[in-house]
Amino acid sequence: MDKPALSSNWKKLQATLKKDAPKRKSSDRDADDKKRKLAEKRKPYRDSNQPLKRKRMSDTETESGTSATRRKSNAAAPVKIETSSRYKENEGRSTTAELGKYVAMDCEMVGVGPNPDNDSVLARVSVVNFNGDQIYDSYVRPKEMVTDWRTHVSGIAPKHMVEARTLEHVQKEIAEIMSGRILVGHAVSNDLDALLLGHPKRDIRDTSKHPPYRKIAGGGSPRLKILAEEFLGLKIQDGAHSSVEDARATMALYRREKDAFEREHLKKWPARMIADTREKGEGEKKKKKKKKTTRKR
Repeated sequence: MDKPALSSNWKKLQATLKKDAPKRKSSDRDADDKKRKLAEKRKPYRDSNQPLKRKRMSDTETESGTSATRRKSNAAAPVKIETSSRYKENEGRSTTAELGKYVAMDCEMVGVGPNPDNDSVLARVSVVNFNGDQIYDSYVRPKEMVTDWRTHVSGIAPKHMVEARTLEHVQKEIAEIMSGRILVGHAVSNDLDALLLGHPKRDIRDTSKHPPYRKIAGGGSPRLKILAEEFLGLKIQDGAHSSVEDARATMALYRREKDAFEREHLKKWPARMIADTREKGEGEKKKKKKKKTTRKR
């Protein structure tokens, strides 16, 4: 059989097969198309040779997420106030730290006499400025016989008395530092009594008497250690106390609530403003009288 006859027979066979084949309905085709599209949605095609692309966050989304994380961390973490780390034990009066308007003081005591639990005398005093820089630090030699050094609490030991200063020497230097300045302390009246010194009440800011801080102790006098940990996030007095560390914590507590401290203080001590106004008015009247007298002459 020649090639033209073979090709014509093949064409006839193909035409017969097409006639015999069942025709697909349009509805069946639509159903198949839907299945195919659904499968494509469920299993999107990705070339195995290409790395998976991750969705990149926009700058706005990144910033908002970062700020939200910071707000969350700030809300959980207690407020911390940094203080100076400069410290030189028994330095006396610092020659480098600036004094300023505000000073914070703290003292350490030791027990004396037959009843050392109740009878205390000064053994160390420290003063810092508004920024927490050490202004003064000195051991003080007691005049009485020490019967309980309270080393585990006070941090004072007999060895510290070798280069300790006399009470009179320390009194003079502390009085000079406090003169004309705002004194910050925690139950500071106890420290002043130990130094046998006084200070105008209008120039004292006592963290143990601040109403928001007293709430921690149910209205009573709170411990400095608890206030420092609660409001500053600072852990102090874990072992032996340091009067420098305590003075810095006290100043940090005052700085944290400075505006509230001053508002409360003005309620108790408004007299100075009135007195200053009266003195100013009287001075102006005297000047006017002198001028009139001069004109008569």
